[in-house]
Amino acid sequence: MAEEHSTGTRHRNHLSTPEMAKEMMDVSMCNDYNVTRTIYSETTFQEDNEKTQLVKKSIPQKLKDNCSCTPATARLKLKQFFPVLNWLPKYRWKEWLVHDLISGLCTGLVGTLQGLAFALLAEVPVGYGLYSSFFPILTYFFLGTSKHISIGPFPVICLMVGQVVLSLAPNEKFIITNSTLNETLIDYEARDAARVLISSNLSFLIGIIQLVLGALQFGFVVRYLGDPLVRGFTTAAAVQVLISQIKLILNIPSTNYSGVLSMVYTTIDIFAHIGQTNFADLTAGLITLVLCLVVKDINERYKHIMRIPIPIEVIVAIVATGISYGVNLEETYNAAIVKNVPSGFIPPVAPDVSLFPQIIVPAFSIGILAYALAVSLGKVYAIKYNYEIDGNQEFIAFGVSNIFSGCFSCFCATTALSRSAVQESTGGKTQIAGIITAAVVMVSLLSVGKYLEPLQKSVLAAIVISNLKGMFWQVVDVPRLWRQSKWDTAIWLFTCFASLLLDIDLGLLVGILFGLLTVLLRVQYPKYSSLGNVPGTDIYKDIKKYKYVNEPEGIKIIQFSSPIFYGNVESLKEGIKLLVGFDAVRVFNKRLKAQRKINKLLKKTKLAANENGIKGNQATDDDSESDDDMDDDYEKKKANYMNMPGDWNAEFPDTVSIPVVSIHSIILDFGQVSFLDVVAVDCLKGIFTEFQRIDVDVYIAEYNDDVLAQLESCGFFNESIKTDFLFLTIHDAVMHIEKQKKRCSTHSVLDMTLHIQEPSQLIEMKDLTELKHSQNLQDQQE
Repeated sequence: MAEEHSTGTRHRNHLSTPEMAKEMMDVSMCNDYNVTRTIYSETTFQEDNEKTQLVKKSIPQKLKDNCSCTPATARLKLKQFFPVLNWLPKYRWKEWLVHDLISGLCTGLVGTLQGLAFALLAEVPVGYGLYSSFFPILTYFFLGTSKHISIGPFPVICLMVGQVVLSLAPNEKFIITNSTLNETLIDYEARDAARVLISSNLSFLIGIIQLVLGALQFGFVVRYLGDPLVRGFTTAAAVQVLISQIKLILNIPSTNYSGVLSMVYTTIDIFAHIGQTNFADLTAGLITLVLCLVVKDINERYKHIMRIPIPIEVIVAIVATGISYGVNLEETYNAAIVKNVPSGFIPPVAPDVSLFPQIIVPAFSIGILAYALAVSLGKVYAIKYNYEIDGNQEFIAFGVSNIFSGCFSCFCATTALSRSAVQESTGGKTQIAGIITAAVVMVSLLSVGKYLEPLQKSVLAAIVISNLKGMFWQVVDVPRLWRQSKWDTAIWLFTCFASLLLDIDLGLLVGILFGLLTVLLRVQYPKYSSLGNVPGTDIYKDIKKYKYVNEPEGIKIIQFSSPIFYGNVESLKEGIKLLVGFDAVRVFNKRLKAQRKINKLLKKTKLAANENGIKGNQATDDDSESDDDMDDDYEKKKANYMNMPGDWNAEFPDTVSIPVVSIHSIILDFGQVSFLDVVAVDCLKGIFTEFQRIDVDVYIAEYNDDVLAQLESCGFFNESIKTDFLFLTIHDAVMHIEKQKKRCSTHSVLDMTLHIQEPSQLIEMKDLTELKHSQNLQDQQE
């Protein structure tokens, strides 16, 4: 067999004169390349290139390899579980310790105030915010892989915890009746104890979920929380945090709502009681909010000049505490103050397992979101400072941290953007900065905390709101996303509004489901296009997007930009029909009917066959036939048709209606098809069969080895569909088709007549057989 070759040449410079060509020869040699090789179908490629036989390990062998424990393996596993053993021996004490010390002190001061403030969101006494800012850091120091994130409370997570706490321990459950004064009161001590128990058990259960997912290597679940979804969700959560803190700034009585439309009910309640605003708290809150926002903006704008940012939250808290204590705002103006800040540590408490069934659902959503926020921020710093974080190990680290802190009455911990920004901007190098932060919080717990008791809650609420600035600015994402991707914009907006109107847990779940739905829709209704050749190259591009691309004559190249599975096989078939311009099944049925009509007319000697086709002398109404008029031997004729060669585009009488098929080959570009399922393989087999029986060959090009393996395992190949129809590139397929067409001589319409006419009729069988034999000899000689 003669060897076939294809040549692909790409040109970037078009030289108009020999002089220019000579002068730019060196540049041209750099920009052009020529390749000469064999045209590769899958069959010929396998003949020239032997596959490597991959031996799959058995399950016992895999277990043996993974469970074997040598001293080297044990050390490696130990360092993986305790990353501190990796980085601490390499710590540059003289170079990094001062940076970590300064960073830890600054972050600790900010963390102390934020711990008190964020506890208000979690609906627990503010002192427990200090515990939540201390205990999680201790375990993360040993288990965490991020060097720059600051572990502790985060507003969105605290808000979610608070909603769980309110749903299980509302004020109505702790109303007591004072028979002497004939009024009802709330037992605040019992209520706070119950809420602390719920939040600590929730933290413990979240830790168990995170630990199990980390041990099972489920770190990939964060991939389903895309950036548009998380940013839309956190923006909605910031709005809910704002509304919840406005109540504290105004210091007005209100009912705590949870569930669907809780934000709407809370807003209505605020406006209903706005006349009872405490102006001492409102003034303190507004002044704090303005000062924090202005100074934070100065810190951000001049961070390249200031070595250490101004700790405005600490300054404001100290000043506000002094004023409140000196003026006695609680007694004079009925201002709401912190009152009780615990001094020292409380003993660990075993979790109440009976609460787990009531909090398992929110525990799962809070745990996943807390992990996603921390890992997302950790990856930003890891890329910036050129190190890696282990997603599965982070799951384990946060899981152990939440289990440990849950035993000490803490609520769920993750990372706060503002604290992490302070730790990074002040020069923090490693997790030692976190230990210094914990030391500062511990000092506050042991000695300083009681001095913050006169601090107004409205000041803490204003500190919380000032830390939401970055989340509110996320709304500017919408115009940018709209220009970049309409789908991502829809995810952002849908998640945001769902989280605003529904319960925040339900909003997150609905947002995730909507995000998955958009992926399904994009896969179910993928793009398909017709490709043409860039002249002089082996490049094929969309003919609608490029001006100077040409479709090879008689060849339709179809690109399908999606995996093919049961959900989009109909889109594949409809796309092929649309691009080729006809329905293969309809064409086949039309030809069957035309064959029957020709048989009738030949029997009545109303047709005559010659070298130009089949012509009729005349036709009557009796010769017409409707589409539904099928005789008894239809299936037999249908089977005979499959083997009937002939030129159906030749000249036929006007009474014989036959659709014109202008192509002889279809190439399916599978370069963007990553997988197939069984339904897709069956659909492809049907497509091949439908087109082959109307003399249109179908080829597959640019497929990957996994797609080929799936085709083989599903029994795609048979006597009529062979690996010869698969080509490594589109250009290989085009070159092969063109060479095949040059070799094949045009068949006469007499070949069709040979199959549809009885031997005794108009044309002698012997003459036709000799004619076909001579044509075959001519093909072989060529």
